[in-house]
Amino acid sequence: MTVKEVMKTLESMGSEQTRNIYKKHGAECDLFGVKVGDLKTIVKKVKKDYQLSKDLFETGNGDAMYLAGLIADETKMTKADLKKWAKQSKWYYTSEFAVPWVTAETKHAESLADEWIKSKKENIASSGWATWACIATLKDDADLDIKKLKGLMDHVAKNIHEQPNRVRYAMNGFVLTVGGTVGALTNHAMKIGKKMGKVSVNMGETACKVPFIPDYLEKMKDKNRIGKKKKTCRC
Repeated sequence: MTVKEVMKTLESMGSEQTRNIYKKHGAECDLFGVKVGDLKTIVKKVKKDYQLSKDLFETGNGDAMYLAGLIADETKMTKADLKKWAKQSKWYYTSEFAVPWVTAETKHAESLADEWIKSKKENIASSGWATWACIATLKDDADLDIKKLKGLMDHVAKNIHEQPNRVRYAMNGFVLTVGGTVGALTNHAMKIGKKMGKVSVNMGETACKVPFIPDYLEKMKDKNRIGKKKKTCRC
């Protein structure tokens, strides 16, 4: 499919109801309001397409940018591509979902995550923390630098409450994800979560809540989900 064909299809799939939901979730970009389930019908047709994903992201349309993250070919994405995507992502559906999902599957994952978490820009810093969360989710514990992850968790505990809104959410998500997917750091995540306390994040006109790490990890333990890895974070 060409970018024009995809955009026409997205427009036909969009609805005012879904668009309004996305607006309540902070979408300030142009978008048609397409449900993720409907986006996946396009994914089945195009599979992974490097050029199409770049063309879709370039449109600035929220639905198209999210779809780009689902079809991007991680083996072809360059560092420059990913940095451009992080810079262009203004809505957290792309900055904390689409961009980190793809980045974590590339050879540039850790270097970009390290660079992004130091950014003063909210959208880029949140991409960095979300990318680190995805890295922990995808890599076997033996392939992770446990000491480094622990150090990043300690950094979050000391600095989270001073960060911009979405960075606080991404940092909290990072500690929770590491605690839930890296068995050696579960107890440390519990300790960090208690030290941080409940993290305040403005969730807009939604009923969404920020997970309290100790409670969430206890639920994961009860369901025997600690240490479970994924083949992809894209969804």
